[in-house]
Amino acid sequence: MTARQARSADHGARGDLFDPLCPTRQLLDRIGTKWTSMAVKTLADAAPQEVRFAELRRRMPGVSQKMLSVTLRSLTRDGLVARRVEPTVPPRVFYRLTALGLSLEAALAGLRSWAEEHMAEIDHANRAADQRAADQQ
Repeated sequence: MTARQARSADHGARGDLFDPLCPTRQLLDRIGTKWTSMAVKTLADAAPQEVRFAELRRRMPGVSQKMLSVTLRSLTRDGLVARRVEPTVPPRVFYRLTALGLSLEAALAGLRSWAEEHMAEIDHANRAADQRAADQQ
């Protein structure tokens, strides 16, 4: 057992977020992206209905086809999103949140609420920091 594995074992089931190999950290890295948050929110708004790939892309301004594909693949692999393909030409691909994905949406909704509640304070802190930096030049 390596020292890193021993540290992770010492921390029990909760893991060690400072360890890049910690499964919890790796999961947080995947679900903490802006595209994941937007995809989950978009699918939650449509639940329990399915959403086609092209419609998801339209509802997520700025996301590229490749990034949306990568994001949905990761969410599907993690069991947060279900994918259904209709064998047409071209294939029609549909996505929906699973029960696990809906539980993630509840957590992300709390984070969005926090951001909305504190955005003015964050903006103020940013302006103050920018002013201090400008004053030092």
